[in-house]
Amino acid sequence: MMSGNSNWHGTTIVLIRKGKDVVVAGDGQVSLGNTVIKSTAKKVRKIEKRNVIAGFAGSTADALTLFERLEAKLEKHAGNLTRAAVELAKDWRTDKYLRRLEALMAIADKEKSFIISGTGDVLEPEEGIIGIGSGGNYALAAAKVLMDTKMSAEEIAKKSISVASEICVFTNNNITMEKI
Repeated sequence: MMSGNSNWHGTTIVLIRKGKDVVVAGDGQVSLGNTVIKSTAKKVRKIEKRNVIAGFAGSTADALTLFERLEAKLEKHAGNLTRAAVELAKDWRTDKYLRRLEALMAIADKEKSFIISGTGDVLEPEEGIIGIGSGGNYALAAAKVLMDTKMSAEEIAKKSISVASEICVFTNNNITMEKI
C-alpha cells in the first residue's frame, strides 16, 4: 500500500485481514542512521477496551503520542474507528504540534483497516493488507503472495516480516504481533 518517508528507518509493519482474523505485526529494530539502537522495540499496540490494534512506523515518541490521540478519539466517538481515524488525521494535519510528528499508522478493528498519515490521508486498503515502514513494500509483496495459501493471518504476517528482514537492513526478525 505505502512504504512511508525514506527518512523513517527501522520499522516494518504489516497488517493482514484474512477470514475473521485481523493481525498487525512489526519488527523490533530501531536504527539511528546506519546504527542499530535497539532490536526489541514494540511497535504494535492493542486498545483492549475498543478491540483495536495499531502498528506504527516512524519516531517512537511521535508514534506513542499518536497512539494516545487515537485512543482518545476512539473514546470520544464511541469506538467508531472510521470517525476516530478521520478526526486524528485532521488534527495531525492542522495542529501545530502534531504536524511536526513523523510517523505512519496502520490501524484496524474487526471491520475496517486504515493507514493514517500526517498529510491528512486516511487510506483503506482494497485487499485487506497494509505494509508500512522501510520494509513495508517487501512485507506487502510477500503477504499478497501468501494470501492465496492455507496459511493463517498470523503465519502470513510472521513470514512477511521475516521476508522483509532478509531484504531490508532496517528490519529485523524480532516480531511483535497483536490479533483481534
